[in-house]
Amino acid sequence: MNHFLKHTALAAGLLCAAWSAQAQTVTLKVHHFLGPQSIQHTKMLQTWCDNIAKDSNNRLNCQIYPAMQLGGSPPQLFDQAKDGVADVVWTVAGYSAGRFAKSQVFELPFMMTNAAATSRAAWDYVQKHAMDEYKDVKLLAAHVHGPGVFFTKNKPITKMEDLKGLKMRGPTATITKMLGMMGATPVGMPVPQVPEALSKGVIDGAVIPYEVAPGLKVHELTKFSSETDRSAPALYTTFFIMPMNKAKYESLPADLKAVIDKNSGRELSAFLGETQAGNDIPSRKVFAETAGYTITQISATEVERWKKATDPLDDAWVEDMNKRGANGKAMLEDARALINQYSK
Repeated sequence: MNHFLKHTALAAGLLCAAWSAQAQTVTLKVHHFLGPQSIQHTKMLQTWCDNIAKDSNNRLNCQIYPAMQLGGSPPQLFDQAKDGVADVVWTVAGYSAGRFAKSQVFELPFMMTNAAATSRAAWDYVQKHAMDEYKDVKLLAAHVHGPGVFFTKNKPITKMEDLKGLKMRGPTATITKMLGMMGATPVGMPVPQVPEALSKGVIDGAVIPYEVAPGLKVHELTKFSSETDRSAPALYTTFFIMPMNKAKYESLPADLKAVIDKNSGRELSAFLGETQAGNDIPSRKVFAETAGYTITQISATEVERWKKATDPLDDAWVEDMNKRGANGKAMLEDARALINQYSK
């Protein structure tokens, strides 16, 4: 009888353990640097959170912390995911200069076509060439934003010479180098610092996509926006990543890991890129409808001049990769081929 009771207790214990694994609910701390009204908060990250909740029968949930509410600065976000300060973050790879050099091939001038295609290409490229840059985290997505645009206070940019002597904000090392090659005085800074820098005259203008500009009051702080001809590849884009704390992912039961796996990868990357770029249209309208605001276009012929002026950036990136023991030329060609493949 004693033997039977022991077996019954053991079976009940195992059942209990299995049931508690099944019933385990997990709340993920999701951290980013933009405000709670931003599309990144309300649509991109919130949709991801809604999807993992749905697919896990509400056993996986999120608490999203906008505007660096968990502390630190935007360049520290990747380490917060790595170290477990947050479980998931969304950030600009290039805020950590030099750390994601392989991935930042997508920030070279005139690389991107549209955000969905370029984001799919970015995911595939990272899987093939750059996973060593993310070995300390579980990478969920890699994506880009829509075409970068010039916003200036005192004059429009219609030709390269217009940039001469202007203090222009760039988001990452690659893009600040590009601005310097075109004659501007580049100033690197994360996007939340742009409004204050414009209002205090620290910068004369900034390159950012339309989608984030109204939230930063750029239509009130500048008078001109200058877009490249949309038939040509975009001036630039920024490379974003969504890493998850590795230990947090590993601690999940198999069925919850499967939910995370289902909601990460190429299609999440495309969704994030497309959603962010989709907000360019209503945001551009804010500028078009602002009294006294001027939107100008930089011609395709002029863009060709800019391409030639910034070609050395491609060569420098290739050389840097070669120094790191990689085949830079093959990697650059692969990134372009993937963009073309997904743009068709």
